[in-house]
Amino acid sequence: MTYSDDVIKLNPELAKMADCKPASKYKNVRTEVKGLRFDSGKEAAEVSKLIMLEERKQIFALRLQVRFPLPGGIVYVADAVYLDEKLEPVILDVKGVRTREYKLKKKLFKETYGKDILEI
Repeated sequence: MTYSDDVIKLNPELAKMADCKPASKYKNVRTEVKGLRFDSGKEAAEVSKLIMLEERKQIFALRLQVRFPLPGGIVYVADAVYLDEKLEPVILDVKGVRTREYKLKKKLFKETYGKDILEI
C-alpha cells in the first residue's frame, strides 16, 4: 500500500509498514532450489527428491507445473508429472491446505482423466 507524504509525516510508523511484504495466506515460504522457484519449502523439497530420482533413472519424463484443461474452462496445474518404474503416469500435488477449489479440481480431474492425483 502506498501512502502520501503528508500521511507518512503524521504517521512515521506507516513508512516501515509500507515496505513490508504481506504474509502468505497459508504461511508458506517461497523457496528457490537449483534455479527453480517454488511456492513452498515443502514443494521445493519434494521436487528436489523427484529430480534426484530421475537422475538415478528411478522415474522418467519429469515435468513441472503441468496444465490440464478441465470442463467448464477450468485449468488444473499439477506440481509434477512423471512416469514411475512401471511407466505409469503419476500426477503429483504437494499440499499444505486442501482448499475447496482444489477439491473440486481433483474431482473433475478424476472424472476427466480417470486418474487420481497423488497428494503429498
